[in-house]
Amino acid sequence: MKLTVVGCSGSFPAADSPCSSYLVEAEGYRVVLDLGNGALGALQKYTGLYDVDAVLLSHLHADHCVDLCAYWVARNYRAEGCPELLPVYGPAGTAERLARAYDMPENPGMKEVFEFRTLTPGGFRLGPFRIDVAQVNHPVDAFAFRLEHDGRSLVYSGDTGESAELVELARDTDLFLCEAAYIDGRDTYQAVHLNGREAGEHAAAARARRLVLTHIPPWTDAEHNRRDAAAAYPGPVEVARAGAVYEV
Repeated sequence: MKLTVVGCSGSFPAADSPCSSYLVEAEGYRVVLDLGNGALGALQKYTGLYDVDAVLLSHLHADHCVDLCAYWVARNYRAEGCPELLPVYGPAGTAERLARAYDMPENPGMKEVFEFRTLTPGGFRLGPFRIDVAQVNHPVDAFAFRLEHDGRSLVYSGDTGESAELVELARDTDLFLCEAAYIDGRDTYQAVHLNGREAGEHAAAARARRLVLTHIPPWTDAEHNRRDAAAAYPGPVEVARAGAVYEV
């Protein structure tokens, strides 16, 4: 598998990165995990607009899904005609939420461009991938994803506070892409986000082989969180950067 970080800024875009979006490829099949603010423009550096095979949305906060509105425009008004329906997996109500975001009637909304499929905990096949889904700990319905291909795996946390379900999903994964939005001791809201220490603890408990911290807002010191994670987790730790590529 090839993982490309399209955008990794938490909560709002940074000067050097859009919000959350990750491109995962295997055997010519392309899955986009989240499509937050500014991500659609950056995505075009790494793949064609009409070469994506599916989109998975972890949850419906704008910094993870709002650029699907722009993607609807790009597909619906393509000069050569709208491509076939693109599968979009998201929480219950995804189609209605995005229609409201674009100020259009909920029916048909965007359903003539996207085939909306509701996420639930469990597993399914998508192209060459095995996808496992776990519900995580966030103020809205939110999901983490495990993608497996050819004996290798990567896990994306989405947004979450402390989560035993995330630890289990990430068990023995080759690459753990884990949010670390908070700074330990500064941010004390519960059941919203992880801090660097907690991300490291989750990775250690899961025995993940590699930890990549993501969803760090521009006002948070990413190196501080990397150090905190490294103190709690014995494996390699780094901070996601827009444009970074990982071979899994």
